[in-house]
Amino acid sequence: MARPSGRSLRQHLAAFRVLLVLTLVTGVAYPLAVTGVAHVAFPSQADGSLVDDNGRVVASGLIGQEFTLVENGEATGRPDPKWFQPRPSVGSYDPTSSGASNLGPNDPRLVARVKQRRAKVSGFDHLAPHDVPTDALTASASGLDPDISPAYAFAQVDRVARTRGLSTATVRGLVAEHVQRRSLGFLGQEHVNVVLLNHALAGAG
Repeated sequence: MARPSGRSLRQHLAAFRVLLVLTLVTGVAYPLAVTGVAHVAFPSQADGSLVDDNGRVVASGLIGQEFTLVENGEATGRPDPKWFQPRPSVGSYDPTSSGASNLGPNDPRLVARVKQRRAKVSGFDHLAPHDVPTDALTASASGLDPDISPAYAFAQVDRVARTRGLSTATVRGLVAEHVQRRSLGFLGQEHVNVVLLNHALAGAG
């Protein structure tokens, strides 16, 4: 077997040095710089948009969660009428199981689920079946979306106000304050972050 020449060794060493430098620049220095700038310019977003309750982290504004009744210290899986409810989630908002059902719009299983959800939301929020907003019937692609439409949020106002003993005007005002406009005025749709809305609701009484 031929031994590598001196020129070949120099070329390999030069390539190794380039690899080392680029690794340090792009793999260490650049990420640290971006992270530092992000923490200075956008501290909340850089830390995961965490929701703090008296010094205790209770949620992230980026990930939805279920608001279900708790009986004997255990979640029942039934929606709690005291809280605004999110849209359905195939994975029950488990961040380790992100994804959709991948069922087509004409799949009998999806049609049956939508029909079942419509009946539940209609009865839960005392809405006519045809008034149930679309996002109350369908899950997001990620299964983790914390946002619902303003229409779905406002449709829940009467139920939340009644079960909490608050005025409808107070609860409706909270929803109005949490309606987030379209990005740059034209991107996406107006929406309400349920996690942040319920956090504000907890402070309202």
